[in-house]
Amino acid sequence: MHSAVLLIEFGSIILALGLLGRFAGRFRISPIPLYLLAGLAFGEGGLLPLGASEEFVATGAEIGVILLLLMLGLEYSASDLVSNLKAHYPAGLVDGALNALPGAVAALLLGWGPVAAVVLAGVTWISSSGVIAKVLGDLGRVGNRETPVILSVLVLEDLAMAVYLPIVTALVAGAGLAAGSLTLAIALGAAGLVLFLAVRYGRVISRFVSSDDPEKLLLVVLGLTILVAGVAQQLQVSAAVGAFLVGIALSGEAAEGAHTLLSPLRDLFAAIFFVFFGLHTDPASIPPVLLPALALAAVTAATKIATGYWAARRAGISVKGRWRAGGALVARGEFSIVIAGLAVTAGIEPSLGPLATAYVLILVVVGPLTARYTEPVALWWSRRRAARREPEQEPVERTEAPAQTSVGD
Repeated sequence: MHSAVLLIEFGSIILALGLLGRFAGRFRISPIPLYLLAGLAFGEGGLLPLGASEEFVATGAEIGVILLLLMLGLEYSASDLVSNLKAHYPAGLVDGALNALPGAVAALLLGWGPVAAVVLAGVTWISSSGVIAKVLGDLGRVGNRETPVILSVLVLEDLAMAVYLPIVTALVAGAGLAAGSLTLAIALGAAGLVLFLAVRYGRVISRFVSSDDPEKLLLVVLGLTILVAGVAQQLQVSAAVGAFLVGIALSGEAAEGAHTLLSPLRDLFAAIFFVFFGLHTDPASIPPVLLPALALAAVTAATKIATGYWAARRAGISVKGRWRAGGALVARGEFSIVIAGLAVTAGIEPSLGPLATAYVLILVVVGPLTARYTEPVALWWSRRRAARREPEQEPVERTEAPAQTSVGD
C-alpha cells in the first residue's frame, strides 16, 4: 500500500513538472519559479501536502544538485578555467564585493548571525547560468561582443563555488575554526589537483571514461560522479564540489557525449530539487519576509547591472554592450537555492528559506526583463538628460552673441 501511494505521489509530481515546463516553454520563461511554486503547493501548509514520497524526493533532490554541478563542470575545460581566471579575475572580485556584501549586511540587520550572513551572501552573489544562457539564446545575443564578458563573470562565479561551498558546508555543520580550515584546505587541494591532472592528463582521463556505447558511457560517468560526490561529502567538502571537479576533469568526446546523455537526467532531477526546496518552505512564512526580499532584489539587481557594466567597460565594449551585459547578469536561480538549501537542511535560520525562495522568485522573473530592457531604458534616460541640459545652455548663447556684436560695433 505504501509503495502504491509513493508511486502515485511521485508520478503526480513528475507529471505536474512536465506540464509546468511545457507552460513555461510556451511563454519563453524560466520554469524555475513554477517548480518552486509547485513545491510550495505540495509541501506543509500547501494545497496538497505529500507524505509517502518525501524521502524519495529528498534523494532525487540531492542527485539533482550533483548533476547540476557536473553539467556545469562539463561546460569548461581546465585550460579555459585557468585562462579565464588569469584574464578576468578583477571582474570576479568586483562581482563578489558588490553582490555578496548586500546579502551579508541584510542577514546581520535582520539579526540572523554570522553563519546566516555567509549563506545569504552566496544567495545574492551567484547568478543563474542556466537562466542567463537561455535568455541570451532567446534574444539572439550569443554572438555579441559583450557575451564573452558575461560568460567570464559566470565562469569566475562557478570557480568561486568550489571554494565557497566547502566553507558553507563546514559552517552550517557547526565545525570549528580548525575543522573549517581543514575542510577548505582539502577542497582547495582537491580542486588544484584536479585542475593540474585535467590540464596535463585530460585526454588520458577522457579516453579511459569514453565509450562508443552510450549505455556504458552513461553508467561510468554517472557512477564516477556520484562516487566522488559521496567521498567529498564524507570529507565535509560538499558533494556538489566533487561533481563539479569530475566535470572539469572530462573533456573532448567524453565530455560532449556525457553532456548529451545526462542533460535530460539533469533537467528531471533539478526540477525535483526545486520542488524539494519548496516542500520545506511553508507558504505562510513568505509574506513576512516579502518586503526584505523585494528590497534585497532591488539592491542586488542594481549591483549586478553595475558589475556587468564595469566588466564590459574594462573589456573595451561600447556603452550599449555595457548595459546589455549588466542587465543579463541579474537573474538568480539554481545555485542560490542550492546554497540556501544547505542552511535550511541544517536548520540555521527558519526565515532564510522563505526569504531565499521569495528572492529567487522575484529575480528569476525580473532577470529576463532586465536583460531585454536595461539597454533601451538606460539610453532613453541618457537622451532625456541630454535634452534637459540643452535648453539651459541656449539662453546663455543668445545673450552672449548680441553683447559681442555691440562691442565689435
